[in-house]
Amino acid sequence: MRAIFLPFLFPIFNIVTPKETNLCNQFNTSFYAGEKIRYTIYYNVLGLYVNAGNADFVTQSTNYNGSDAFTFTATGSSNSRYDWIFKVRDKYESIVDSKTLLPFQFSRQINEGRFHQKESIYFNQKTKTATTSNAPGTFTTAECTYDVISAIYAARNINFTSIEKNDKVNLHFFLDKTLYPSYFKFLGREEITTQYGRFKVIKIAPLLVKGSVFDGGEKMIVYVTDDQNHIPVRIETPLLVGKIKVDMVGFDNLRYPMAALLVKTP
Repeated sequence: MRAIFLPFLFPIFNIVTPKETNLCNQFNTSFYAGEKIRYTIYYNVLGLYVNAGNADFVTQSTNYNGSDAFTFTATGSSNSRYDWIFKVRDKYESIVDSKTLLPFQFSRQINEGRFHQKESIYFNQKTKTATTSNAPGTFTTAECTYDVISAIYAARNINFTSIEKNDKVNLHFFLDKTLYPSYFKFLGREEITTQYGRFKVIKIAPLLVKGSVFDGGEKMIVYVTDDQNHIPVRIETPLLVGKIKVDMVGFDNLRYPMAALLVKTP
């Protein structure tokens, strides 16, 4: 059950020959500092979804060693009524270059039941290396290496008008002393109804890493607004036990009007 509330958002395409591109060096066209997005997390294990918790994503401006930067902060907590079963209080934070959206630093504070972990990772994008507070030595990364949070924000800037169904956008992310190759797969466009309302959405599937919570593969589906904001409004994924649905329930300070919203729930 480790890290169950935030990696669901990580942590990102009918043509004959799918194209593959790279997420590297995305310029920010989708958000401003001050943006805040709120989510409710539902857990289903016996055919009934229950309100299991919530998550917030906040963007702020900052300065990192003289460079203009963004700080992305993601927090997740279990519903207090279920804390006696499994209490979750998680915080993930990524500090990225405001021009490239590549991370300078990533940190996480995981408090889930009896499992507790703190870690800070420092990236050197020029030398393609990373160091972590939880292990000695230097680790080799790749050209344009993300953490799980910065990858989400970078993926919001993908130009979906230039890719077609089943195309993949490749990336690398570093976590747990390991460099992982991954991708976001574009599955097309549709309309869905969430707790917040009915949206025009872009449907994507990120490649998951198999672990103690997820089975791996392309089983997670992420629906992002089909407008200039590209914010996730629903995430659905099976777990090794049960499944999760995450709905966006509120937002503040979006860069653009929410043009993808067709009908808001009364």
